[in-house]
Amino acid sequence: MGKTLIKISVIYFALGVSFGLYMSAVHIFDLATIHVHLNLLGWVSLALAGIIYQIFPNLAKTKLAHFHFWLHNIGLPIMMLSIAFAILGAGGFFFITATIGGVITVLGIFCFSINIASHL
Repeated sequence: MGKTLIKISVIYFALGVSFGLYMSAVHIFDLATIHVHLNLLGWVSLALAGIIYQIFPNLAKTKLAHFHFWLHNIGLPIMMLSIAFAILGAGGFFFITATIGGVITVLGIFCFSINIASHL
């Protein structure tokens, strides 16, 4: 699981940096929050979790680790796309789905945190 999280984090890194470069090139920074969240919650958080799961393989074998993996990787894209659509004015519905994606992501992070606190 650790290696998979690291590989996924690199995809988020490439997306986040590319998005930042695009915003810089066109001088439109309305979606800077997407750039920041892709890099922090996608690249940094998932890479660190992957490294921790590699260093402590017993953590990666728990149900909490699997919940963390799936909740984080389902919630984050929902949140990012929804925030982007909401900022671009696609409708209030996307604020609701952004919150749902955020809650899913946070639940995943809580699973990671509980896993560390309980099994390390």
